[in-house]
Amino acid sequence: MVKTNIDIVDDVDLFPYAETNPEAFKQMHKGLYTLLWEDENGSYPIGYVLDRVLEEFLKVPTGIRGNMDVDHEHRTLKLFQQPTEEERSACVAAVSAHWRENQTFPLLRGWRNELWPVYSRKGELLFNMERAAMGLIGTMRYGVHMTAYVKDESAPHGLRLWVPTRAADKSTFPGMLDNTVAGGLMTAEDPFECVIREADEEASLPDAIVRSRAKFVGNVTYIYITDADKVGEGGFIYPECQWVYDLELPADVVPKPKDGEVAQFELCDIDRIKSDLAQGRYKPNCGIVTLDFFIRHGIPTGDSESDVEQIKTRVRRDIPFPGPHQANWRTA
Repeated sequence: MVKTNIDIVDDVDLFPYAETNPEAFKQMHKGLYTLLWEDENGSYPIGYVLDRVLEEFLKVPTGIRGNMDVDHEHRTLKLFQQPTEEERSACVAAVSAHWRENQTFPLLRGWRNELWPVYSRKGELLFNMERAAMGLIGTMRYGVHMTAYVKDESAPHGLRLWVPTRAADKSTFPGMLDNTVAGGLMTAEDPFECVIREADEEASLPDAIVRSRAKFVGNVTYIYITDADKVGEGGFIYPECQWVYDLELPADVVPKPKDGEVAQFELCDIDRIKSDLAQGRYKPNCGIVTLDFFIRHGIPTGDSESDVEQIKTRVRRDIPFPGPHQANWRTA
């Protein structure tokens, strides 16, 4: 099947919209509980917990998970309500370790020993959680993506992009095409410093070149739903925000694999990239970051004007959970 650009967006931004597909939105919510946090101004959502995960929470001894408040009528859930971030993070870690030891969820086979943040609407860190376990409570996930390119007047649209092929032994999306550099944003890590770290680890790009040339071009946001074939377990809800960067490289700077996560880099022209996107060869969220690159650089996508506007809107989706992806974060 040849994918259109809207298909590419549909492959990533999978959670139904209440405004355009209210019945699908309603059906989706029948299979999940909204994870709530409460402060002096009331309750608000911070994540989505699937029914099957709630069932497993109920099996975890109270001494491990702490108190849990479940409202089956309104399909809401409150837990990890300990008074300090340290206590909450310890409780989250204990539950995650319990499930990992008991092999409750295949998702946890991808354990990374990386802590990712969950934030309140006031800007405070509520708790840290193992990266591989985040999908179990459907909270915000943060990362960085960078597209490195070279100007070449002989190439279509005057550009070539450095495209990596993911290693065949990657736990997620093995062998698929990626953005030049991408990675998860750990707790307290600055996005720009994360890009510099990942550029070294994945692509052997010199610190000085990335630091002086990489440009932040905005955020990409969407709500993904996992595919068992690509991630190890299907149906989990991933609200995600990526900090996106462009990097124009001199012709003599060549990315090289370093940490084993990339099999090879190839300098591709725009026509080749469009073909690979249409054939579904790109890791899904890397596909939409690439489409965003095309639109920002004035590269024709073949879509109608209305389709382009839809792409622009959907790759910057409004997500109801708090965090630095929200313009008014820390002011609520």
